Amino acid sequence: MPRPILATVHLPALRHNLERLQRAAPDSRLWAVVKANAYGHGIERTFPALRAADGFALLDLAEAERLRALDWRGPILLIEGCFEARDLELCSRLNLWHVVHCEEQIDWLAAHKTHQPHRVFLKMNSGMNRLGFRPAAYRSAWARLNALPQVDEISLITHFSDADSARFGADGIAHQLDAFAAATRDLPGERSLCNSAATLRHAGRELGSSALAADWVRGGIALYGSAPDHPAHCSADWELQPALTLASRLIAVQQVQAGESVGYGSTFVAPHAMRIGVVACGYADGYPRHAPGGPDCGAPVLVRGVRTRLVGRVSMDMLAVDLGPAEADASPCQAGDEVVLWGRSRHGAVLPVDEVAQAAGTLSYELLCAVAPRVPFAVDDGDFPTAI
Repeated sequence: MPRPILATVHLPALRHNLERLQRAAPDSRLWAVVKANAYGHGIERTFPALRAADGFALLDLAEAERLRALDWRGPILLIEGCFEARDLELCSRLNLWHVVHCEEQIDWLAAHKTHQPHRVFLKMNSGMNRLGFRPAAYRSAWARLNALPQVDEISLITHFSDADSARFGADGIAHQLDAFAAATRDLPGERSLCNSAATLRHAGRELGSSALAADWVRGGIALYGSAPDHPAHCSADWELQPALTLASRLIAVQQVQAGESVGYGSTFVAPHAMRIGVVACGYADGYPRHAPGGPDCGAPVLVRGVRTRLVGRVSMDMLAVDLGPAEADASPCQAGDEVVLWGRSRHGAVLPVDEVAQAAGTLSYELLCAVAPRVPFAVDDGDFPTAI
């Protein structure tokens, strides 16, 4: 039989999360951000649930080709734009919209021969200091683009560095809003400002005479059921549902006596007699090796739908869990029992990926994108698979 580990993509949850973001910005169109292979969920797997979005945003041309092969004829936005001049040829052929964030990209457009003018999104560096034109240079970049016959419509875009926190003022975005508003005053074109955090936390605010949600919002991590501002809010606070479950099974049970250790390095020593479950999941499957399993704390995990914890170090193919909570009011656990590393248990419980990521000192983005190629995937369209 196959090794008992499975990643399940929940299409009903994706549809729900998409609708939740649309409700947060009812007067805006929504980009479903599917970069990094839909945050590890798979573009082809998620497309049936996300095709109700107004457009898709991603990074590379190969992913754009995959969307067109799925018969998506709506907008696709390259959110880092082109990486070299010849990329513009494929943008023309696939009818891709693309971000312009530097002078070189304007130069490439000026030299590009096309019969179909391009729709571009001119990016402002309003404070993130990654990509984009600084406010003082923004209007001149807009003027250069506006003079090119290769350019049709120019939209205006920026990205918030702290929409998920209160850094740089009361809400984290005021300093960037001010910079964007001042530099774009009176410029025509659609606007896109809000990522997941800004959409859920700030979309109802006003930017001058316009709504902050503007013409387009960008739904990223929230589409996949993770709270964009965890731990200030959890996914349930935002009414989000987990779109990916990573589940396995117990493959062995060990009776450990007080003073005995578990796993490499003996980082966990049993304070008393314990029953330990061995799970078919390790860092080669994408589970974080640095997740804690020491005597004072352990990353959360569900065994038969009951919350318990990791013990000992995560190894390449296995990890160990404390079976005590799962056996407290039930029969002893045994090989074959369900273990949920994050997501939904068939017993009804939910373990948000945010909590596992926080325990491991990282972000849900990393865990979702890191599920390894050797882990098989299933798609749940309302009938939770039982293949593990």
